[in-house]
Amino acid sequence: MSEPSSRMLALLSLLQVPRDWPGTLLADRLGVSPRTIRRDVDRLRELGYNVAALRGSDGGYRLDAGSQIPPLLLDDDQVIALTVALQVVPALGADIGDAADRALATLRRVMPSRIRHRVAGFTVTAMPANQNADLVAPDVLRVLASASHAHEIVRFDYQTGPSRRVEPHGVVASNSRWYLVAFDLDRNDWRSFRVDRIIPKMPTGLRFSPRPTPGGSAVEFLRRRFRGSDDGEWSCVGQATMHIDASAIAPYIGDGSVEDLGTDTCRVQLGAWSWNAVAAKLAQFDADFEDASPPELQQAVVRLGARLSAGGR
Repeated sequence: MSEPSSRMLALLSLLQVPRDWPGTLLADRLGVSPRTIRRDVDRLRELGYNVAALRGSDGGYRLDAGSQIPPLLLDDDQVIALTVALQVVPALGADIGDAADRALATLRRVMPSRIRHRVAGFTVTAMPANQNADLVAPDVLRVLASASHAHEIVRFDYQTGPSRRVEPHGVVASNSRWYLVAFDLDRNDWRSFRVDRIIPKMPTGLRFSPRPTPGGSAVEFLRRRFRGSDDGEWSCVGQATMHIDASAIAPYIGDGSVEDLGTDTCRVQLGAWSWNAVAAKLAQFDADFEDASPPELQQAVVRLGARLSAGGR
């Protein structure tokens, strides 16, 4: 890789991986001498990148944060990733749509023609966030995410209850909604909070030592909370044979499974927080089904059928 600009772009791409890079390893990766690497590092520093030199027999480099944003050198795949990410912002439920549109317009203006043609094929339209949830203000996200990172106790008003005082452990996005996973100090238990219902108060400045999050992470905690189980698995899982082609229901099976048995017949497995909910999931498909198991699901199907029959009178 002899072209200086292409080589510097490749060097910067490697340095953006958060690790210490021996100079000899960088030279081997790029097919140049360690002296050339030293010259390219100097050029990156002139552009504003804070590349730290590491001591040692081999020497090395690490890309650190600087005092200002230097010119961004992105490879083609990174540009495409940014373009797609900025286009799906409306589905995130955060009030940053205008900023994303401006960032996308800026990015498109400076794209080389070769990348612009590739990106043209990645034009997507994202459905707006859940209409039942208010858009989350970016300042609220920033406060909660920063407090989670800094292990700082947060106080806030909550729309569906009294004020809270919590130890934040993570902000999670799921299905166009944002959630704060935190340990509630007043209730001495773990809780999840809708971020669009949070009104932060003044920072407390009080630090805490992070507790082990149930499940190992904020994401896993929230997944288990949604499923109503301690292990993250559905508490009720059932099966049934359905008289419909597997391909007709596969796109709507969610986290269940479908086995094609041929001749417009398939075996589905679905999970939910209750047997009534599993029965309702089976009933959502416009198809007859039989051989439901286990017995708890069979009983739930009978109850659901009686309820629907009574409601249709």
